[in-house]
Amino acid sequence: MISIIIPTYNEKDSLPGLLDKIFAALKQADMEAEVVIVDDNSPDGTAETASSLGERYPVRVLRRAGKLGLSSAVIEGFAFASGDILGVMDADLSHDPGIIPAMVRAMEDEGVEFVVGSRHAPGGGISNWPLKRRIVSSVAILMGTPLTRIRDVTSGFFFLKRSVIEGVVLNPIGFKICLEIAVKGRFTRFREVPYVFTDRAGGNSKFNKKEILNYLKQLADLYLYRLSGRGGGKRPA
Repeated sequence: MISIIIPTYNEKDSLPGLLDKIFAALKQADMEAEVVIVDDNSPDGTAETASSLGERYPVRVLRRAGKLGLSSAVIEGFAFASGDILGVMDADLSHDPGIIPAMVRAMEDEGVEFVVGSRHAPGGGISNWPLKRRIVSSVAILMGTPLTRIRDVTSGFFFLKRSVIEGVVLNPIGFKICLEIAVKGRFTRFREVPYVFTDRAGGNSKFNKKEILNYLKQLADLYLYRLSGRGGGKRPA
């Protein structure tokens, strides 16, 4: 079973198109999955829209009491989901649903345990980002690079086998949960599947000064974790 976890906050307008694209890609690849929407009490009615989409697609909705953060939403989504293969992607159409089948096949057919949708693997890229955002992203990746051999360490688009996180204590700080799993997860083989990131056309970005500070705190924790001698041995497939 495949479960795709999508954290949301005020994403009512993007959800219908996103789910259409996800399930079209899955149908073409003859795959089935559930989508788990983890909504942080969006005032725009995102949870209600997601519930109504459940009449067309296998969608379940986990409603939370407030805006509690992306990483904690993903962690709660993992616990709520039914699948042995878990995926995470944004709701704003910045991640390409068309590469989901390739990401899943890497695990089902090739024994890879952790697959990252990568903007920085050969063939990947970024569209419509201003120069300032590109510079900040590049610096963030540079700061995280010593922790893992994954090139796109700040990706928010990834799939993993549930066994990767079983028994692993994940810190819900910030929104770079992929990096947390890359360092702490129980896997030996990973793969990066390239895609072109497209900046959101509407709504507000969740990137702000608070998230930059949280990322710095997360990096400090992960460097201490790595210095303790844990989390090594990962290699690309």
